[in-house]
This record gives sequence, structure tokens and C-alpha cells, in this order.
Amino acid sequence: MADELPTTEEEWRERLTPEQFAVTRRGGTEPAFTGEHWDNKEPGTYHCVGCDTPLFTSDAKYDSSTGWPSFFQPIDEEVLVLETDRSYGMVRTEVRCRRCGAHLGHVFPDGPQPTGERYCMNSVAMQHVPREDAD
Repeated sequence: MADELPTTEEEWRERLTPEQFAVTRRGGTEPAFTGEHWDNKEPGTYHCVGCDTPLFTSDAKYDSSTGWPSFFQPIDEEVLVLETDRSYGMVRTEVRCRRCGAHLGHVFPDGPQPTGERYCMNSVAMQHVPREDAD
């Protein structure tokens, strides 16, 4: 991806698929058990689909049985922005990409050790880069 990020809604629509746009720019959620990464077990790194920032590694991915790709920690907490999400009558912690502001998913305090966190991400918000390509 180019270093320069889109600045308008139309530019984002041109860069992303309609589903990617709905999730990353509009805060949507893909249906459980439908995304291409929820059960991916291939080694590699998961990058933001909007700006190619590396977000998570397959080493931190685990099966949460929720139907979404889940990780117990990001590559670096500095690449994420956490915000309070009060939509749908719930209080959750939304996860966004710091570089491009893409909505990625939510983080919950019910994950495995060593962090106890579950970063529950949308597949369409990320691209998987196989380990040999990520080195």
C-alpha cells in the first residue's frame, strides 16, 4: 500500500471493497464464522487492510470459539487506539488502527494468559501476510 492514506470517504471507497468499507470506516461487524481469517492457522502477520500496519502475529492467535479471529495481544499496543463503544446498549472497548483509524473489532477481558485479553477482530479489517513473506 502507498504511504499516503486516503483523505476523503470517496478515496476510501475506491481503496476498499464494500464490505471492508462497511466494517473499517463505518464500524460494522462481519457475521461470525464467515470471515476468511477466523480459523486460519497459517503462520504470519495480520496487517490493517486500510494502511498495511502490522497488528497481530499468528503466535498470539487462538481459537476463542466465537467465529472471529482472536488474539491475546497485539504486536505493539502503540499501533492500536482503544475507545469506549456504547452502541447497541452495551459498553465495550473498540479497537482501531492508530495510523488510519480503521475499526478493527473489540477487546474483551476474557482471553487466555498471559494477558487475559481477547482481541476479537473482523477478518475483513485485516490481511494475512504469510511468515515467509513477512520476514
